Amino acid sequence: MNKRKTWTIAGILGLVALVIGGALVSLDTDEAAPSLVQYEAKYVDAGSMLRFTETLASDALEGRATGTRGNEAARDFLQKRFETLGLQMLGDSFIHPFTATPDTAGASLVNGANVVGLIKGESDGPVLLITAHYDHLGIVNGEIYNGADDNASGTAALVDLAHYFSLHKPLHDIIFAALDGEEIGFLGAYALMDDPSVPMSRVALNLNFDMVSRSEAGELYVAGTFHTPELLPLIERVAAEAPVKLIAGHDDPDLGKAEDWTSQSDHSVFHEAGIPFLYFGVEDHPGYHTPSDDYANITPDFFARAGDTLVMAAIAADEELDIIGGEKAAD
Repeated sequence: MNKRKTWTIAGILGLVALVIGGALVSLDTDEAAPSLVQYEAKYVDAGSMLRFTETLASDALEGRATGTRGNEAARDFLQKRFETLGLQMLGDSFIHPFTATPDTAGASLVNGANVVGLIKGESDGPVLLITAHYDHLGIVNGEIYNGADDNASGTAALVDLAHYFSLHKPLHDIIFAALDGEEIGFLGAYALMDDPSVPMSRVALNLNFDMVSRSEAGELYVAGTFHTPELLPLIERVAAEAPVKLIAGHDDPDLGKAEDWTSQSDHSVFHEAGIPFLYFGVEDHPGYHTPSDDYANITPDFFARAGDTLVMAAIAADEELDIIGGEKAAD
């Protein structure tokens, strides 16, 4: 059994206070720190992404299961970051609560919340939606499932993309949505689709980040071009310049459920609604859905490279969103 720290209610509430106060906490853990990043990132702040991931994946947040104190702490931290970066609210708050039933047998209603912000572009036309889920599995049989790669990493990347576009105004409006309840049935994604304050009818493309920090092979996969072949040239252009090996695939139904990622994360909800998607993630690794998915086991240099790649993909999508939006409307 892995050695785990015990966190009191007072300790959790203290962490929440730090989060609300805007401090970026880097908590002492029993684990060795990952190796230093060698790659010099051009678009993201690699150190910031690593610290954000470490914080979300700390034992103090107890695995960020929907409806728990740790999940609430993560949510409040995200809200503070959106405020600091100058994102605009959709509605009267960055926090968009929902109540839903998980897809597990006999489950009761849970209270979750998406964290949603907007960066205005130069056009009021089609919208780019960038998503990542911040929840994870919580505590299972006494073990904390910290979910560093799944999906503290995608959430940290989303925040760093928001930082980039807060400094470099996009051509189109970009909605950044940190989603809750992914692990129990994509609940946050369904809630976002039904959220009256979010202009989902204008969304031309979804970029979804889920597990982007751990690859010894240096490979980042992108699914979605099988369903929207018009997106493949965009991905090929990004791949030609990307600092990781960016591979299109894992989206053909003939591959079978395990290898077809079309229904494996929140993007599946948007796909069902007819919204094209590009899902970025790594292949399953020994830490997937185990207590060993800890910050110490990510590959930081790859994560920095993946972060730059995700920004490059978002820039390319923003540049072509009018074309993508036109193709969506034609369909």
